[in-house]
Amino acid sequence: MTEKVNISGVDIFLTQPVEVDLEWVGDESVINQLKAAWLVIEKGDLPLTPRILGKPGIGKTTLAYATGKRLNQDVYIFQCTMDTRPEDLLVSPVIASDKSIKYVGSSLISAMIKGGICLLDEGNRMSEKSWASLAPLMDKRRYIESIITGLRIYAHPDFRLCVTMNSDSSTYEIPEYILSRMIKIQLDFPDKTDEFQILKYNIPYSTDELLNYCVEFLQNAHMHEEPYVVRDAIKILRLYIKTRELYKEDKNRLDKNKFKEIIKNILDPYATKYCPDEFVKLLKNPKNNPENII
Repeated sequence: MTEKVNISGVDIFLTQPVEVDLEWVGDESVINQLKAAWLVIEKGDLPLTPRILGKPGIGKTTLAYATGKRLNQDVYIFQCTMDTRPEDLLVSPVIASDKSIKYVGSSLISAMIKGGICLLDEGNRMSEKSWASLAPLMDKRRYIESIITGLRIYAHPDFRLCVTMNSDSSTYEIPEYILSRMIKIQLDFPDKTDEFQILKYNIPYSTDELLNYCVEFLQNAHMHEEPYVVRDAIKILRLYIKTRELYKEDKNRLDKNKFKEIIKNILDPYATKYCPDEFVKLLKNPKNNPENII
């Protein structure tokens, strides 16, 4: 049921927090960085606003969500786009069934009022106009001003904010006065052990042979700064297993040629050079630089 709150005589309908099965597997130090940013240690202290940077598909959203759940707080996610307007971030008017105007609070507003955690996903896609509406929320004022409703809405003391940003692309430059209100948490490629555990968690029905082959592929690609990440590996493994099942083949046996075909379909034809057997061939021939092999 949609919850309704009244602020200065204006009814605002709130959105529900997100409930998904996302668990962080890997480096616990980044969890602790996020916890430290949100910690309030004494009266008058304020939580910090972290921005998590990393390549697409590396686990930024999972990190923020899992940390919020570990702190036993509700987590709200707002997906930012280049079309996001200030009213989308705050309060939007909609026409109700009785033709009246109904004010609906965004995920951000709902988290502010309820004292939850709001994740602004892919925040670097928003324009400066949208960022400007958040400036008072990210300093000591801790409020937003909704032009549509004429309200000033203050954040609950337990409210926390987090932003994820892709480090390799950005639709807009983030205003300097916004960057100065945030701290950076850099999320890098996982190491071999963590990558195996992440794949094992997401695809528990896969064999270690398949997982290890995929991890070696990723690690070789990481060495050369390729954009292939765990999200890609999960898709590759799932499609490989589903395809083997469809053709009544042994889905637990590694067929390297068919595995490479899946990689070609999901990524690109050149990605297979990072498969363990192909990569070894390249290393044995020093004249063949992996960056130049097609």
